[in-house]
Amino acid sequence: MLDWNDLKYFVAVARHGSTLAAGRALGVDQSTVQRRLTALERHIGRALVQRHTSGYRLTDFGTEMLQAAQQVEHAAVAFEQALAESRRNAAGVIRLTCPEPLVNRLTKSGLLDRFHVQHPALHVEFVMSDKYIDLRTGEADVALRSGDTDDGVLVGRKVGDSLWAVYASKDYVARHDMPSSVEELGGHPLAGFEESMSAHRASQWLRDVAPDAAIVARCGSVLGLLLSAKAGVGIAPLPTALGDSEPELVRVLGPVAALSRDWRLLAMPEIRKTARVSAFFDFMVSEIEALKPIITG
Repeated sequence: MLDWNDLKYFVAVARHGSTLAAGRALGVDQSTVQRRLTALERHIGRALVQRHTSGYRLTDFGTEMLQAAQQVEHAAVAFEQALAESRRNAAGVIRLTCPEPLVNRLTKSGLLDRFHVQHPALHVEFVMSDKYIDLRTGEADVALRSGDTDDGVLVGRKVGDSLWAVYASKDYVARHDMPSSVEELGGHPLAGFEESMSAHRASQWLRDVAPDAAIVARCGSVLGLLLSAKAGVGIAPLPTALGDSEPELVRVLGPVAALSRDWRLLAMPEIRKTARVSAFFDFMVSEIEALKPIITG
C-alpha cells in the first residue's frame, strides 16, 4: 500500500526545489528526503522528479500528480489542526502569544486572575515571542499583537495603541548630551535589533533616520533593548509602556509617530468561533480600559 506520509516529501521538494531545502522545511536531514522520495517513486513505478544542476524539477508525471498530493497534504494538516483543537477545547486551554515584556505586566495586573475567576474551566497559557507566531500552524490560538497585523486572514479587533519612544539611562544622560531631535540620533551609540528582527518597524526606522550610527548592541528581543538601555551602553527605541515604567530610564525623544501602531487581539476565523476563545475575546474587550495602561503605558 502507498505510504501517504511519503507524499509530503514529494510536495516539499516540489515547493522548495531541492532535497536540502525540503529537509530544512520538514525538520529532517537531506538523506531522509531522498530516501522517502525514492521509495515513493519505486512504489508508483514512475519518476516524479528529475535532478538538475540547479536543483530538482518535476517530471511531466510529477506535475500531473502534484495537485492531488497537495490536496492530501492539506487534508492531513486540517486533520491535525482539528485534532489539536479538539484536545484544547476539552482541556479548556487558550494559548495566547504576545511579546515577552507583556507577560509580566499582564500577570501582575490581575487581569488574567479576573478572567480565571469568571471562567474557572478555562486556562490561559503564554506563547512568548517578539516575532509573529503564525496562527495558521496552530502554535497559538490568540495573538495580542502590535504592528502590521492586517494580513487578510486573521480576525480580531483593536484593543489599544502601541506607542514607542527613545530612551537612555540616567547614567548615560549624565555622561552625554541627550539628542534634542531625531536628526541627532546618528551621533549617539544605539541599541537595535539583530538581523533576524530586521523587518521590525523599529529596525527600519533606525536605518532611515540614523543610517550611519554606531550600533553598539544588537538584540533579538525588546527585553534585550531594555537591558541595553538600562546598562547605559547606548540609546534605544522602546515601547512607552515598558520604557516609562523603568525608573532608571529617561525618555529622550517621542513618542515617535512613525513607530505608532495598533494593538490588536487576533485569531483565525474558525478558532475565533469556539466557545473558549469567544469567552476570552469578550472578556478582554470588556477590560479594554484596564488593558490600555498595560500595553500603552
